[in-house]
Amino acid sequence: MAVDLGDLTAFVTVARAGGFREGARGGGTSASSLSEAVRRLEARLGVRLLNRTTRSVAPTEAGARLLERLGPALGEVEAALDVVNGFRDRPAGTLRLNVPLSAARLVLPAIVPPFLAAYPEIRLEIVVEDGFVDVLAAGCDAGIRYDERLEQDMIAVPIGPRRQRFATAAAPSYLDRRGRPAHPRDLLAHDCLLGRFPSGSLTAPWEFERAGEIVRVDPSGPLIVRVGASDLIIAAAVAGTGIIHLFEDWLRPHLDSGVLEPVLEPWWQVFSGPFLYFPGRRHLPAPLRAFVDFIAARTP
Repeated sequence: MAVDLGDLTAFVTVARAGGFREGARGGGTSASSLSEAVRRLEARLGVRLLNRTTRSVAPTEAGARLLERLGPALGEVEAALDVVNGFRDRPAGTLRLNVPLSAARLVLPAIVPPFLAAYPEIRLEIVVEDGFVDVLAAGCDAGIRYDERLEQDMIAVPIGPRRQRFATAAAPSYLDRRGRPAHPRDLLAHDCLLGRFPSGSLTAPWEFERAGEIVRVDPSGPLIVRVGASDLIIAAAVAGTGIIHLFEDWLRPHLDSGVLEPVLEPWWQVFSGPFLYFPGRRHLPAPLRAFVDFIAARTP
């Protein structure tokens, strides 16, 4: 059965984006052309691939099965076509990275501008998503995650700071009112500000370490914020609502200005920095190879 590759690509684009307009925004085409391509594909296959409502577009069972198989296959097609990039003076094309919010906020700002300046023919697309992600199924070339969240059988390259800490802090007004914890277990008597991952689990327990002793506490408090709205939880801490536990680099400006005061600093846990990870292909797409080489040149 002969099927147009462009129609398959249009289906994958719409299914991943969750809509025709959303797919058009990211793909540099029109929603009507994507809709027509998907209609052609469905007519050719004789099966509905997408359920369409006024509010959403989602794959049918048949569409989900097709999407699952097409993602890696189209990735291989792109990799094959990318071979011609080796004959160009400079690499070109699109590089899609799937990264957590922390990396988008703390790691990439120092990397993206000089990378794009060095490779003006590369278009960089960043998908911000916390949690475990199959980068290929998500339509991305590579991802950034911390060690405990790396996918199996992936090549991992250090990116960003190699040593980071979780910091615990609160507004001086809160600590004057409620007291200053002397031990991590004291946090159980305090109002703590928590996050919730997309999976539904809380950003708890909080883990502390000093002189080889590890203490985990499961705090509670008046505010739970979905991961991704960290500015809100920081604002609540600055306002004196409770104690916050977050990346030190994220809180550093507020600690330096004095609007937040360190809590339990000798117990702040150190952890390794993030990694850029990607499938172990023999021939990496030229934009990804350029990015990997760029990162390697910056890593001490």
